[in-house]
Amino acid sequence: MLQAIHQAIDTSFPEMVEIRRYLHQYPELSFQEYKTARYIADFYEKLGIPYQKNIGGNGIVATLKGGKAGKTIALRADFDALPIQDEKDVPYKSKVDGVMHACGHDGHTATLLTLAKVMKEFQEELSGTLVFIHQHAEEYAPGGAKPMIEAGALDQVDAVFGTHLWATTPFGTIQTTKSVLMAGSDRFEINLQGQGGHGAYPHETKDSIVIGAQLITQLQQIVSRRIDPLETAVLSIGIFEAGNAFNVIADKAKLIGTVRYLNRDIQEQVIQEMEKIIKGVTIANNCTYTFKYEKGYPPVINHPNEAQLILDVTKELPEVNTIEEVVPVMGGEDFSYYLLEKPGAFFFTGARKEENPYPHHHPRFDFDERAMPVAAKAMISTCFAFQQQS
Repeated sequence: MLQAIHQAIDTSFPEMVEIRRYLHQYPELSFQEYKTARYIADFYEKLGIPYQKNIGGNGIVATLKGGKAGKTIALRADFDALPIQDEKDVPYKSKVDGVMHACGHDGHTATLLTLAKVMKEFQEELSGTLVFIHQHAEEYAPGGAKPMIEAGALDQVDAVFGTHLWATTPFGTIQTTKSVLMAGSDRFEINLQGQGGHGAYPHETKDSIVIGAQLITQLQQIVSRRIDPLETAVLSIGIFEAGNAFNVIADKAKLIGTVRYLNRDIQEQVIQEMEKIIKGVTIANNCTYTFKYEKGYPPVINHPNEAQLILDVTKELPEVNTIEEVVPVMGGEDFSYYLLEKPGAFFFTGARKEENPYPHHHPRFDFDERAMPVAAKAMISTCFAFQQQS
């Protein structure tokens, strides 16, 4: 039956592309994906597959109960977009100004919808139950996974799997790990309050820009000088806002950035070191501050048995020529919350578009659409392998 399913996935490739390109033209930001959620719900309505909407927000959960007894396995796809202007010159370019699918979530959704349609044809022969989780708001913490889980998306589920179309990896490649695959990702904001004044009289001010620059320099030394070199951490400041005139010394400054980590002990160490440095620098400069640290998604930690299933089944896929156990990447993913609740694994499906090899979150991002059926086959093959385990 699995071979017949794979053939049906290949046959459905044109529709998969059509769905993906439609979604690409009409992206919606995290927590605002109302039309996309309606599109997904309408798709399941037409298929006759029972579904629930508004799960934890804009989430959709569809359930396909097979004709034979067995385990319940969940597959997840996200469907939110990013606040980026689409700069690609393609017919399916985003029609929403300043918003685009720059991370492949349109492809994830098209893959899972098409797989659900194919599996509906094999429902009576199917053992167990497939749960199709369509998750909103992956891109922006607190994300959609946690509220969907709290709303019951994983109730009665025995295992959960997901994939990310990985546009920096060649087509035909599957990557995963039997431990940590992706980093935990946090956000912080520092607001400095100094004393402004005329640029000609700096001695009468408390220059928030100079103080902010000192902070940036010293915060960067946390990773290079205070963290064990055998551990992994990233501290990056992406926003530094201050001032509005060339001859005025700014009284306020704002620094916003991210921390990435693989080990929760390192996360706590970074927070403690940040607090000490910020306090010390502001005391030395006789100014005040506020420091807000938001813990975001925890690391994506695969379960070894389920990750091994992915490695095993993808060897049988003719489109796959490279299967790799990789070192963790420092990007974050709220799929981590599912793996804290249930056995499962997350993996990358190579989708690099050779003539347009731009990375995720780039204004010209795109991916090789041939990767979508590979992702669908890998997920359903993994479900079958898990189903067969005692």
